[in-house]
Amino acid sequence: MSMKYLTGKFAALTLFALQLAALAQEAAAEAAPATADSGSGIWAILYGGSIINLIIWIAIFLTSFAMLWFAIDSFMLVRRDKLLPPALVEGVRQALANGDLDTAIATCQAHPGSLANILKDAFDNIYDGYDVVQQAVSSRSELENEKLMQRVNLLNVCGQIAPMLGLMGTVVGMVLAFAGLASATGAAKARVLANSISTALWTTCVGLLVSVPALLFFTYFRNNATRLLLESEATVLELIKPLRKAVVEE
Repeated sequence: MSMKYLTGKFAALTLFALQLAALAQEAAAEAAPATADSGSGIWAILYGGSIINLIIWIAIFLTSFAMLWFAIDSFMLVRRDKLLPPALVEGVRQALANGDLDTAIATCQAHPGSLANILKDAFDNIYDGYDVVQQAVSSRSELENEKLMQRVNLLNVCGQIAPMLGLMGTVVGMVLAFAGLASATGAAKARVLANSISTALWTTCVGLLVSVPALLFFTYFRNNATRLLLESEATVLELIKPLRKAVVEE
C-alpha cells in the first residue's frame, strides 16, 4: 500500500472527523447545559470506552520508548571515534610503515570494530595480490555497512509503525462515534460523539509526535553511518598501500 494512498485515506478520515465535530458542537449548542463530564480525564482518553483503544495507546507508548532506546543506541554506535578509532589507524600505519604485519594484526585485535574487521580481511588476503585485497576490503565494507544499518533501521521501523497505530486509533474512534450515535440521545449523544472524536484525534496526534523524530533520527544516523563507513574503506586502502609492492613481489 503506497504512502500516497494512506495519506489520502488519512485526509478523508480527518475531514470526516471535523464534520462530526461540527455536528457535535451544533447538537451541544441546542441541548440543555449538561453537568460536568467525569469522563474527560486522561483515563477517558486512554481507555476511550474500549479495551482495543487502550491496547493501541500501550503500543504507541512502547513504540515511543523503543524509539528513544534505538536513538541512544545509534548515538553511541555511529561515532567517528567508534568507527574510525585514531589509536587503531595510527598503530596500523606505523606498523605497516615498519613492515611489521604481525604488529598490525595485533593492533586490530586490540581495537575490535568495523575498521578492524575490514583491515583483518585485507591482511588475510594480502599475499593473493592487491586486486584481491581491494575486493576483500569492498566486500567486508558492505557487510559492515549492512550490520550497522540493521540497527539504525530500527528507528525507521518505529517511524513507520507509530502513525499506523495512530491511524488505527482514529478508526477505532470513528467506530465508537457511530456506536454512540446509535445508542445515545440528546445531550448525551453530543458528549459521546465529542469524546470518541477526541480519542481518535489524540491517538493520531501522539502517533505523529513519535514518528517525526524517529524518522529525523533515522535519516541523520543513516547518513552519518554511510559517510563514516565509506571513509573507513578509503582509510583501509590508504593504510595498506605500503604493502602493495611487497604483495606484488610475493
